[in-house]
Amino acid sequence: MSKKISLFNWSGGKDSCLALHHILADDDFEVRYLLTTVNEAFNRVSMHGVREELLLTQAASVGLPLYQIRLPESPKMEDYEESMHRHLTGLQQEGITHSIFGDIFLEDLKKYRENKLEEIGLKAVFPLWKQDTRAIIREFLSLGYKTVIVCAKEGLEAFCGRVIDERFMDDLPPGIDPCGENGEFHTFVFDGPIFKSPVHFTLGEKVYKTFPSPVDTEEKPAGYWYIDLLPAEQKPIG
Repeated sequence: MSKKISLFNWSGGKDSCLALHHILADDDFEVRYLLTTVNEAFNRVSMHGVREELLLTQAASVGLPLYQIRLPESPKMEDYEESMHRHLTGLQQEGITHSIFGDIFLEDLKKYRENKLEEIGLKAVFPLWKQDTRAIIREFLSLGYKTVIVCAKEGLEAFCGRVIDERFMDDLPPGIDPCGENGEFHTFVFDGPIFKSPVHFTLGEKVYKTFPSPVDTEEKPAGYWYIDLLPAEQKPIG
């Protein structure tokens, strides 16, 4: 049976990492690229705010080619969709047939991804879909992965810069999903079984930013706290 030639939508965070862990162990798939959207104005991972240098080091340690889609700081939805369509069409011409995501339970987002990919002729894959988020955190930690919270919604500032451990879920306020699947927080994975060597960093400045919705709305702009991860000296890979 021929393999499903795939790109993996890589945020650099824990859910993305665990989904990739499972896909790499699945003989039905061959991952050609890690695909990440990057804020062109600041050279940082979109939404997560991680520096491009750390993203590149992370991808090198995982051992997969990184495909960047560079976007303006606050793209309109139509501009975002045009850019994604153009890049994904090009990747399809390279033989890509499947696009893999770390989403867990957001039905609207899953349907959106599936519909947009169907327009191009690609199939969406969701290895973690409908799994219990507490079980996901436990599996992630039991496998030996390490991740740090780089971005957290307003009210969760104290969690920025925290490395997730076994006590993490007990410390979360009520109503916060353990995986941050509702956008409560985002992470950066820096070590684990699929890494050839750890990604070294130090904690930098913590800042607060607000983001308007990409579609017209009267809702208050979303506010997030970010902790800057500063690249530290890396040990050679290999």
